[in-house]
Amino acid sequence: MSKKIDMSKFEKKMIIRNIEPADFDDIIEMSKVCFPNMEPWEREHLQSHVDIFPEGQFCVEYDGEIIGSCSSLIINFDEYDDQHTWDEITDNGYITNHDYEGYNLYGIEVMVHPEYRRMKIGHRLYEARKDLARELNLKSIIIGGRIPNYFKFAKEMTPRKYVEEVTMHNIYDPVLTFQVMNGFTMKRINPNYLEDDRASLRYATLMEWNNIDYRPTIPKRQFKTSFPVRITTIQYAMKKISSFEDFAIQCEYYTDVAASYHSDFAVFPEIFTLQLLSFLPEKSPSLAIRRLTEFTEDYIELFTNLAIKYNVNIIGGSHFVEEEGKIYNIAYLFRRDGTIEKQYKLHITPNERKFWGISGGNHVNVFDTDCGKIAIQICYDIEFPELARIAVDKGANIIFTPFCTDDRQGYLRVRYCSQARAIENQVYTVLSGTVGNLTDVENMDIQYAQSGIFSPSDFTFARDGIVGECQANIETVVVGDVDLEILRRNRRAGSVNQLRDRRHDIYSINYKQ
Repeated sequence: MSKKIDMSKFEKKMIIRNIEPADFDDIIEMSKVCFPNMEPWEREHLQSHVDIFPEGQFCVEYDGEIIGSCSSLIINFDEYDDQHTWDEITDNGYITNHDYEGYNLYGIEVMVHPEYRRMKIGHRLYEARKDLARELNLKSIIIGGRIPNYFKFAKEMTPRKYVEEVTMHNIYDPVLTFQVMNGFTMKRINPNYLEDDRASLRYATLMEWNNIDYRPTIPKRQFKTSFPVRITTIQYAMKKISSFEDFAIQCEYYTDVAASYHSDFAVFPEIFTLQLLSFLPEKSPSLAIRRLTEFTEDYIELFTNLAIKYNVNIIGGSHFVEEEGKIYNIAYLFRRDGTIEKQYKLHITPNERKFWGISGGNHVNVFDTDCGKIAIQICYDIEFPELARIAVDKGANIIFTPFCTDDRQGYLRVRYCSQARAIENQVYTVLSGTVGNLTDVENMDIQYAQSGIFSPSDFTFARDGIVGECQANIETVVVGDVDLEILRRNRRAGSVNQLRDRRHDIYSINYKQ
């Protein structure tokens, strides 16, 4: 009697999925094999793709090996010149010009490992793109395609004639023939498209696949004349209290003030929970901080309830939290729907390290809210420009900075850097600081603050780039509106455009997480 055949030993597994950071090395090596005479992808490019538009980056995994990949971004093609180059349409390969509100998926690269060609790997990747275009209700897919066999015919015919011959199937071109077979139609021929594409003599075909399922009557995007977001930033008084309930009353008062002005965000300062130490007898700073961490759950419960009760998103200042034996300075986002996020302070000041033994976090986070994407960078962190640039590349429109400084010099470091980040990154920034005194709390002797809301510097914003600011060193709030639609337009057509004009060809930021 014959044995039952084990079918599993014959099975092969092919998966089409989104690219992950663990795939980067394989994709870079594959690009060297697929395009030996062209510059390969760098990790910074691929990381930027995954950070900005992860759903638009696909790879084919065959029995655990990456054998094909493609990258894309969304644009509004009407905003670009028909004679654009690859560098212009991709922001030098980093796709930081990706526009979720655009109407066209733009394919910037497809590659299949030579050992696995004629297995319809490229076709599978193109189908994945088409499915994505249908899912996102995009009008079309546009590609700037190479014509890598043109160099063989350049002496005999013009690029246009070559394209016509390939389209009529009289000449085979591995890229253009493939694109025609996949339903793409010719729009035009672009010269000087890809600088190192010598085989195509730098020519490229601009081609388009139209999504016949596109539904213009379904409002996929809402273009607004304005998108105002109201912010109340709180200049919080550090004064002696007798209990956690006293602290809660003070916090609820300011949350109520923010809600009474119909604010979308209420912003509290850095480590303002140190006020709780004013009723604890511990004098040693390091031991007092351990005592303070015992209030973490009470603090989280308080602000979660306040955010829901008053229907306002709360940047809950920051609080010292113990995790696995270490103390971290953590800023929490309490959304008005009851969900919670947190951002660890990354750069620890000498004072925090010396007196309290604070450890630094490792991640730059960007959070989704009902008012767009935001980031939180605690005090000292705003003085490191790389962090703001990473956050904005991840989509942040507002950077909140809770801070605590003891003198004017320290405050001005935070303020000047916050305003610089607003200009450099075409983003709104917000400061919230502490004032007053805690005379019986060690290492919290004096406070200096002038909280404020800042904008980029251009005609469409406040004259001095100041949306609003408190008077220095008094207990108060400032309320201001920032407009995300004006910000979006400024990033497209401002007097200057710091984001688009970056020289990725000579410098980049390598975010290692």
